[in-house]
Amino acid sequence: MERSLTYSEAIREATAQEMAQDGSVIVLGMGVDDPTLLHGTTAGLAEQFGSDRVFDTPVAEDGMTGVAIGAALGGLRPIHVHIRMDFLLLAMNQLINMAAKMRYMYGGAVSVPIVVRAIIGRSWGQGPQHSQALQSLFMHFPGIKVVAPATPYDAKGCLVESIRDDNPVIFVEHRMLHQFQSPVPEEPYTVPFGKARVLEEGTDITVVGISYAVVECLRARSCLETVGISSEVIDPISLSPLDIHTIVESCRKTGRLLVVDNAWVNCGASAEILARVIEQLQGQREMRVGRMGFEQVPCPTTKNLETLYYPNARTIAASAYSLCRGSDSVWVPTGEEAPEVLSFRGPF
Repeated sequence: MERSLTYSEAIREATAQEMAQDGSVIVLGMGVDDPTLLHGTTAGLAEQFGSDRVFDTPVAEDGMTGVAIGAALGGLRPIHVHIRMDFLLLAMNQLINMAAKMRYMYGGAVSVPIVVRAIIGRSWGQGPQHSQALQSLFMHFPGIKVVAPATPYDAKGCLVESIRDDNPVIFVEHRMLHQFQSPVPEEPYTVPFGKARVLEEGTDITVVGISYAVVECLRARSCLETVGISSEVIDPISLSPLDIHTIVESCRKTGRLLVVDNAWVNCGASAEILARVIEQLQGQREMRVGRMGFEQVPCPTTKNLETLYYPNARTIAASAYSLCRGSDSVWVPTGEEAPEVLSFRGPF
């Protein structure tokens, strides 16, 4: 019988296993020594490894990011945990002008093996300051890797791969994912950067979901099956480097592409994926494409507006249907709001 873990448990296990086998791995961040915070992803680590290796930090994102980078330059492998990705903006100089460039500037003489865990996503009115998904910002810069695993299996494997890598890695976690459960091997393993995963095969349309959007894309696939549309669902997992080859080959087969992100569509990851697909298939395959994400407004705080703001299985299925049947074809499946959204109790 396969063993199953939640997304949170998978992250915690990966962290504990890497800390046990490598004394240079440390964990720092607000609330990392509190088992009730961070969805339990650091529960018990302070007791197991001591306060020298697992320690709380003040509300000083810029300064503590500098501490983590300095520790990495000094030979440690820090995991810097941020309760919300929004506040990485306070540390952009440290992350982009320092961590991302140092290995290049010094000809490989130094490295900055830091993992920045950053939590994104909706939940009962987080609003404009506490729900932003900024992964496309980090995709823009060379020298820094970006991963956004959507399953417990990939969460563990990606985190192990990120800890062992000698470059800075932004590890994106959507808070709606933390209680999802699936089979996860007990032994350490890695999920490589730059390799997408085809979750479900299909023939009519390629649907790419980023982070939690993968979950809603799979639900949309089930809706589409009821009207005779076969969708191929792909999880990029790694956003930088990006496995565009897997997506292109799927689109070569289907001729249609819908990319769904948990972020603004303007200048976003979805735009980058669409552009690369069109560049590679132009003149070879006629394509119909679309992208979904946030409208170009800040995230609303009220529940009714928040529900309209985020893509869900029904709106994804409706967009895919129009791409397959023509823009004049309108169909919206019925259904309830996602159970993890209804049951979530925040704030973290």
